[in-house]
Amino acid sequence: MNHRKIIKITIISLLVFFSLSYGAFQLISSKTKDVKVEAKDKAESKKNISKPAKIKDDKDMTNLRNFTYHDSSEKKAYPDLNSYPKAWIDVDIATQRMYVKDGEKTLYEMYASTGKKDATPRGTYYVQGERGEFFYTAPLKLGAYYWVSFLNHGEYLFHTTPTDEQGNYVESIAKTLGREPSSHGCIHLSSPDCKWIYENIPYNTKVVIHGEYKG
Repeated sequence: MNHRKIIKITIISLLVFFSLSYGAFQLISSKTKDVKVEAKDKAESKKNISKPAKIKDDKDMTNLRNFTYHDSSEKKAYPDLNSYPKAWIDVDIATQRMYVKDGEKTLYEMYASTGKKDATPRGTYYVQGERGEFFYTAPLKLGAYYWVSFLNHGEYLFHTTPTDEQGNYVESIAKTLGREPSSHGCIHLSSPDCKWIYENIPYNTKVVIHGEYKG
Protein backbone atom coordinates (compact mmCIF):
# COMPACT_ATOMS: atom_id res chain seq x y z
CA MET A 1 0.00 0.00 0.00
CA ASN A 2 1.48 3.35 -1.06
CA HIS A 3 1.82 6.44 1.10
CA ARG A 4 -1.04 8.39 -0.52
CA LYS A 5 -3.49 5.55 -0.10
CA ILE A 6 -2.64 5.26 3.60
CA ILE A 7 -3.22 9.00 4.10
CA LYS A 8 -6.55 8.80 2.24
CA ILE A 9 -7.77 5.87 4.36
CA THR A 10 -6.66 7.66 7.52
CA ILE A 11 -8.57 10.83 6.56
CA ILE A 12 -11.71 8.85 5.72
CA SER A 13 -11.45 6.96 9.01
CA LEU A 14 -11.13 10.22 10.93
CA LEU A 15 -14.12 11.73 9.12
CA VAL A 16 -16.24 8.65 9.92
CA PHE A 17 -15.09 8.76 13.55
CA PHE A 18 -15.90 12.46 13.95
CA SER A 19 -19.22 12.01 12.17
CA LEU A 20 -20.23 9.16 14.46
CA SER A 21 -18.98 11.02 17.55
CA TYR A 22 -20.93 14.17 16.62
CA GLY A 23 -24.09 12.11 16.02
CA ALA A 24 -23.70 10.41 19.41
CA PHE A 25 -23.08 13.83 21.05
CA GLN A 26 -26.22 15.26 19.43
CA LEU A 27 -28.27 12.26 20.56
CA ILE A 28 -26.99 12.56 24.15
CA SER A 29 -27.56 16.33 24.16
CA SER A 30 -31.06 15.88 22.82
CA LYS A 31 -31.91 13.32 25.49
CA THR A 32 -30.37 15.50 28.22
CA LYS A 33 -32.40 18.48 26.96
CA ASP A 34 -35.58 16.38 26.89
CA VAL A 35 -34.97 15.23 30.46
CA LYS A 36 -34.42 18.83 31.58
CA VAL A 37 -37.57 20.02 29.77
CA GLU A 38 -39.58 17.16 31.24
CA ALA A 39 -38.28 17.97 34.73
CA LYS A 40 -39.11 21.65 34.21
CA ASP A 41 -42.59 20.76 32.94
CA LYS A 42 -43.19 18.59 35.98
CA ALA A 43 -42.02 21.37 38.27
CA GLU A 44 -44.27 23.88 36.51
CA SER A 45 -47.15 21.43 36.62
CA LYS A 46 -46.73 21.03 40.39
CA LYS A 47 -46.46 24.76 40.79
CA ASN A 48 -49.65 25.38 38.83
CA ILE A 49 -51.82 22.77 40.51
CA SER A 50 -54.65 24.82 41.95
CA LYS A 51 -54.99 24.57 45.69
CA PRO A 52 -58.46 24.05 47.15
CA ALA A 53 -60.14 27.38 47.81
CA LYS A 54 -60.19 28.35 51.46
CA ILE A 55 -63.73 27.96 52.72
CA LYS A 56 -65.01 31.22 54.07
CA ASP A 57 -66.50 31.27 57.50
CA ASP A 58 -70.04 32.45 58.19
CA LYS A 59 -68.97 36.00 58.81
CA ASP A 60 -67.23 36.22 55.44
CA MET A 61 -70.34 34.95 53.67
CA THR A 62 -72.57 37.78 54.88
CA ASN A 63 -72.60 41.55 54.98
CA LEU A 64 -72.54 41.49 58.77
CA ARG A 65 -70.13 43.97 60.25
CA ASN A 66 -67.83 43.58 63.25
CA PHE A 67 -70.62 44.42 65.57
CA THR A 68 -71.60 46.36 68.66
CA TYR A 69 -75.11 47.16 69.86
CA HIS A 70 -74.60 50.77 68.68
CA ASP A 71 -74.30 49.60 65.05
CA SER A 72 -76.62 48.43 62.33
CA SER A 73 -76.00 44.71 61.83
CA GLU A 74 -75.16 44.89 58.13
CA LYS A 75 -72.88 47.19 56.19
CA LYS A 76 -75.54 47.79 53.57
CA ALA A 77 -78.60 50.04 53.78
CA TYR A 78 -81.87 48.81 55.22
CA PRO A 79 -84.42 47.70 52.60
CA ASP A 80 -87.12 50.01 51.31
CA LEU A 81 -90.24 48.13 52.37
CA ASN A 82 -92.35 50.10 49.89
CA SER A 83 -90.77 47.79 47.32
CA TYR A 84 -91.58 44.69 49.40
CA PRO A 85 -95.20 44.90 50.55
CA LYS A 86 -95.20 41.21 51.58
CA ALA A 87 -92.03 41.38 53.70
CA TRP A 88 -92.05 39.30 56.87
CA ILE A 89 -89.82 38.65 59.90
CA ASP A 90 -87.99 35.37 60.52
CA VAL A 91 -86.46 34.84 63.99
CA ASP A 92 -84.03 31.90 64.27
CA ILE A 93 -83.44 31.03 67.92
CA ALA A 94 -80.73 28.50 66.99
CA THR A 95 -78.45 31.12 65.42
CA GLN A 96 -79.61 34.18 67.39
CA ARG A 97 -80.43 36.00 64.17
CA MET A 98 -83.45 37.84 62.86
CA TYR A 99 -84.13 38.22 59.15
CA VAL A 100 -86.33 40.59 57.21
CA LYS A 101 -87.47 38.54 54.22
CA ASP A 102 -89.44 38.81 51.02
CA GLY A 103 -90.65 35.28 50.31
CA GLU A 104 -87.49 33.18 50.74
CA LYS A 105 -85.16 36.06 49.89
CA THR A 106 -83.34 37.67 52.81
CA LEU A 107 -83.49 41.44 52.58
CA TYR A 108 -81.62 42.12 55.80
CA GLU A 109 -79.98 40.08 58.58
CA MET A 110 -79.84 41.27 62.19
CA TYR A 111 -78.03 40.16 65.32
CA ALA A 112 -80.60 39.24 67.97
CA SER A 113 -80.89 37.73 71.43
CA THR A 114 -83.92 35.69 72.41
CA GLY A 115 -85.19 34.42 75.76
CA LYS A 116 -83.06 32.67 78.34
CA LYS A 117 -84.35 29.26 79.48
CA ASP A 118 -86.34 28.93 76.25
CA ALA A 119 -88.57 31.88 77.20
CA THR A 120 -89.29 33.11 73.67
CA PRO A 121 -92.45 31.49 72.26
CA ARG A 122 -92.23 29.75 68.89
CA GLY A 123 -94.88 30.04 66.26
CA THR A 124 -96.38 32.45 63.75
CA TYR A 125 -97.49 35.84 65.01
CA TYR A 126 -98.26 39.27 63.58
CA VAL A 127 -96.97 42.71 64.52
CA GLN A 128 -99.55 44.36 66.76
CA GLY A 129 -100.59 47.96 67.14
CA GLU A 130 -98.65 48.73 70.29
CA ARG A 131 -95.23 50.39 69.91
CA GLY A 132 -93.26 53.13 71.62
CA GLU A 133 -89.94 54.91 71.96
CA PHE A 134 -89.08 53.83 75.52
CA PHE A 135 -90.36 51.76 78.44
CA TYR A 136 -89.10 50.88 81.89
CA THR A 137 -90.22 47.89 83.97
CA ALA A 138 -89.63 48.58 87.67
CA PRO A 139 -89.84 44.95 88.90
CA LEU A 140 -87.07 43.95 86.49
CA LYS A 141 -85.22 47.24 86.82
CA LEU A 142 -84.80 47.22 83.06
CA GLY A 143 -86.05 49.32 80.18
CA ALA A 144 -85.47 49.56 76.43
CA TYR A 145 -85.89 51.79 73.40
CA TYR A 146 -88.02 51.35 70.26
CA TRP A 147 -90.35 48.58 71.30
CA VAL A 148 -92.85 46.88 68.97
CA SER A 149 -95.33 44.27 70.18
CA PHE A 150 -95.79 40.97 68.34
CA LEU A 151 -97.69 38.92 70.97
CA ASN A 152 -100.14 39.58 73.82
CA HIS A 153 -100.31 43.33 73.21
CA GLY A 154 -97.21 44.48 75.03
CA GLU A 155 -95.96 41.27 76.62
CA TYR A 156 -93.63 40.03 73.88
CA LEU A 157 -91.72 42.73 72.04
CA PHE A 158 -88.93 43.60 69.69
CA HIS A 159 -86.79 46.15 71.50
CA THR A 160 -83.22 47.31 71.95
CA THR A 161 -80.80 45.59 74.24
CA PRO A 162 -81.91 46.64 77.76
CA THR A 163 -81.19 49.87 79.62
CA ASP A 164 -81.30 51.02 83.22
CA GLU A 165 -83.88 53.47 84.55
CA GLN A 166 -81.91 56.42 83.15
CA GLY A 167 -81.82 54.90 79.67
CA ASN A 168 -78.18 53.79 79.78
CA TYR A 169 -77.53 50.49 78.07
CA VAL A 170 -76.62 47.62 80.39
CA GLU A 171 -73.25 46.57 79.01
CA SER A 172 -73.27 43.08 80.53
CA ILE A 173 -76.44 42.24 78.59
CA ALA A 174 -75.56 44.22 75.48
CA LYS A 175 -72.39 42.19 74.88
CA THR A 176 -74.47 39.01 74.50
CA LEU A 177 -76.39 40.40 71.51
CA GLY A 178 -76.28 37.93 68.64
CA ARG A 179 -74.20 35.51 70.69
CA GLU A 180 -76.59 33.95 73.19
CA PRO A 181 -80.09 34.30 74.65
CA SER A 182 -80.35 37.06 77.25
CA SER A 183 -83.96 38.27 77.39
CA HIS A 184 -87.03 37.36 79.43
CA GLY A 185 -88.77 36.32 76.20
CA CYS A 186 -88.61 39.42 73.99
CA ILE A 187 -86.30 39.85 70.99
CA HIS A 188 -83.29 42.08 71.71
CA LEU A 189 -81.84 44.02 68.76
CA SER A 190 -79.21 46.71 68.29
CA SER A 191 -80.32 50.30 68.66
CA PRO A 192 -80.22 51.20 64.91
CA ASP A 193 -81.84 47.89 63.87
CA CYS A 194 -84.62 48.27 66.40
CA LYS A 195 -85.23 51.91 65.51
CA TRP A 196 -85.63 50.85 61.88
CA ILE A 197 -88.11 48.12 62.90
CA TYR A 198 -90.02 50.64 65.03
CA GLU A 199 -90.20 53.20 62.22
CA ASN A 200 -90.71 50.90 59.22
CA ILE A 201 -92.29 47.52 60.00
CA PRO A 202 -96.02 47.80 59.30
CA TYR A 203 -98.83 46.66 61.53
CA ASN A 204 -99.82 43.03 60.88
CA THR A 205 -96.42 42.01 59.45
CA LYS A 206 -95.96 38.26 59.83
CA VAL A 207 -93.43 37.08 62.43
CA VAL A 208 -92.20 33.47 62.44
CA ILE A 209 -90.11 32.29 65.41
CA HIS A 210 -88.43 28.87 65.32
CA GLY A 211 -85.36 26.88 66.23
CA GLU A 212 -83.61 25.71 69.36
CA TYR A 213 -80.57 27.28 70.95
CA LYS A 214 -78.01 24.65 71.92
CA GLY A 215 -75.28 26.92 73.26
